[in-house]
Amino acid sequence: MATPSPAKSMGDPGITPLSPTHILNDSEENETTRHPYVVVVAIDFGTTSSGYAYAFTKEPECIHTMRRWEGGDPGVSNQKTPTTILLTPDKKFHSFGYAARDFYHDLDPTESKQWLYLEKFKMNLHTTAELSDQAGSDFDNADVRWVITVPAIWKMPAKQFMREASYKAGLVSRDNPDQLIIALEPEAASIYCRKLRLHQMVDLGNKTAFNGYSPTENVGMGMTQAKEHVRRNRQSRTFLVENVIGELWSELTEGDRYVVVDCGGGTVDLTVHQIRMPEGHLKELYKASGGPYGSLGIDYEFEKLLCKIFGQDFIDQFKIKRPAAWVDLMIAFESRKRAATPDRSNPLNINLPFSFIDYYKKFRGHSVEHALRKSNVDFVKWSSQGMLRMNPDAMNALFKPTIDHIIQHLTELFDKPEVTDIKFLFLVGGFAESPLLQQAVQKMLQGRSRIIIPHDVGLTILKGAVLFGLDPSVIKVRRSPLTYGVGVLNRFVEGKHPPEKMIVKDSTRWCTDVFDTFISADQSVALGETVKRSYTPAKPSQQVIVIHVYCSEKESVSFITDPGVRKCGTLKLDVSGTESPAARREIQTLMQFGDTEIRAMAVDVATSRSVKASIDFLSQ
Repeated sequence: MATPSPAKSMGDPGITPLSPTHILNDSEENETTRHPYVVVVAIDFGTTSSGYAYAFTKEPECIHTMRRWEGGDPGVSNQKTPTTILLTPDKKFHSFGYAARDFYHDLDPTESKQWLYLEKFKMNLHTTAELSDQAGSDFDNADVRWVITVPAIWKMPAKQFMREASYKAGLVSRDNPDQLIIALEPEAASIYCRKLRLHQMVDLGNKTAFNGYSPTENVGMGMTQAKEHVRRNRQSRTFLVENVIGELWSELTEGDRYVVVDCGGGTVDLTVHQIRMPEGHLKELYKASGGPYGSLGIDYEFEKLLCKIFGQDFIDQFKIKRPAAWVDLMIAFESRKRAATPDRSNPLNINLPFSFIDYYKKFRGHSVEHALRKSNVDFVKWSSQGMLRMNPDAMNALFKPTIDHIIQHLTELFDKPEVTDIKFLFLVGGFAESPLLQQAVQKMLQGRSRIIIPHDVGLTILKGAVLFGLDPSVIKVRRSPLTYGVGVLNRFVEGKHPPEKMIVKDSTRWCTDVFDTFISADQSVALGETVKRSYTPAKPSQQVIVIHVYCSEKESVSFITDPGVRKCGTLKLDVSGTESPAARREIQTLMQFGDTEIRAMAVDVATSRSVKASIDFLSQ
C-alpha cells in the first residue's frame, strides 16, 4: 500500500498547499431529515457515580430521570448509582452499581480476593426495556438517539474510545454512527441552565436575604433547602422543562457572557459561553479548560491521612487483604465528607469497620487507639464507640488542595482578556454541593459575577445532555482545543525554508515536513463548517490513502517537527472501487471541526463518487 507521507496537496505545488475553503452546511435541516428518533437517552458516566435520563421527541419538555436505584448509603442521595462493576473470578460480568458493591461486600474476605471489583471509572451499560414500559409499546434500538457525556477537556482519543465502547456494547451500530452523539459535560450544563426558573436554583450572588437568611448564611443553607425540595419532588422522576426561556435567562441580552464550572468526581471543567439572540444559541468564547481536580482528590487526602496515622505498609496490605472493608470505610468517609461546612463546630465521626480494628491489631501488635495516641496527628481522636473523631478543621484541610487547584484555575481563567464582564457563574456537578467550595468561589469572585447553583445539581448535566440530544445545533460556535494539520511538501524558497528541510524530486527542490494547518488552537469554528483539502494517490493502483494528522497546543506551527507537535491521528481514504481513467485522481476531503467530534467526508472529483473517509485517533 502506497502512503503519500508527507502528503502533497493538489494544485500548483510551487505555491502553497490548498488554502482552507470554508463551507457552511445547513446542520439544522440535516438533523431533522436524517432520522425521526422516537426518544433521546442520555447517559452520564461519572467517575464516582452514573445515571441516565430520557425524553420522548413528541414531549421534549418532559425529561424522565432514572428509577430510584436499589441500595444506597445513609446520608448520601442515591439519585445515581456508583460507577462500579463486579466481575466473577473468571472475568465475566456479574453486576453494576449498588448491586455490585453490596454483593462484593457480602463475600467472604478470602473469596472476595478472587473477584474483580472496579470502581471510579467511566463505562457504559444500559438497555431499552424501561423505555418500552414508558412508551406503552415496543420499539427497537434504531428509534433511540443516544447521548454520552464526556468532560470537555478530554482529547479526541478518549472521545473515540467512548464511541468504540458503545459500538462494542451494541448500543449503536458502526453503520449508523449518527445515532450516537458525544456531549461535552459543561456544554450540557449550560444548555440546561438556560431553562432554569427562579425556584429551581440557589443564587449565591444575591445581596438581599434569601428565604430569611443573609448572603453569608446562603452558603450551605440554600443547598440544604434545595435538597429537601428535590427529595419531596423526586417521586415522579419527571422533570418539566419550561418551553419558554427561563427567568434567569431573560436577564441576558445579546453578547452577555457567563462561565460554567462543572465540578465532578474526577475532573473540573470550565467553559465560557456568550448568548446569541434572538434564538438564544450559544457561542464558546474560550477553549474548554480544567484538570483532574474533582472531589476524588479529597478521598486521596483522606487515604494519605490514614497512611500517616497507621502506616503506608498497613493501609496497602489492608486494601489487599480486606478489600470489601476498605470499600465500607470509604463509603463512611463519603457520607461525612458531604457534612463538611465552613462554620461547623462539632466533630465529624467516621466509622472504622471492625475488620480494620482487628486486622490492625494483628498486623502491628497494638490497638488503633494506641496508634492514634502515638501519631503526631492531634486533630484526629479515637472515640469509644469505635470511630475516628475528626475536628472540622481537619476535615476542611482535606478539601484544601483540591479547592486551591480549582480556585487557581478560575483565577487564571478570569485573567484572560476574553473572560471579562461575566454576568453569571454556574456551579454544577456533584462537587458543587460542597459549601466549602461555594464559599471559596464566592471569596475569589468578590461580587464580580452572580454564582448560580441549580437545585438538583448532580443531575444538571444529564438533563442538559437530553436537551442537547433533542437539538444538537444549539451550540453554534466552538473553540478548537488544539491546532490540527498534516505534513506536506512545499516548493523550497531560499532564505525562507531551512536548508536541512530541502529535498530534490524530479529536478525540483521541495521543502519537506511543512505543517499544513487545518485549524488553529482556540480558533472559532462554526457548527457545520468544514475545511477542504485535495489529495491524490501516489500510484494509480493505490487502494487506500493514509495521511498522518498532527496536533499541537500552540496556535502557530511551521513544521511537523516543531517542539510540541505530535502525531495524533490517521486520516484514511478508501479509494478502492472508484478507479478513474484520469491521469491524476483528485480526492476532495472535507473535515468538520465545529462539532464535539472531528468528522471526515471525501469524494472522487472525476467520478463524483463518495469515498469512505475516517479519522482514527486511537491507534497512535
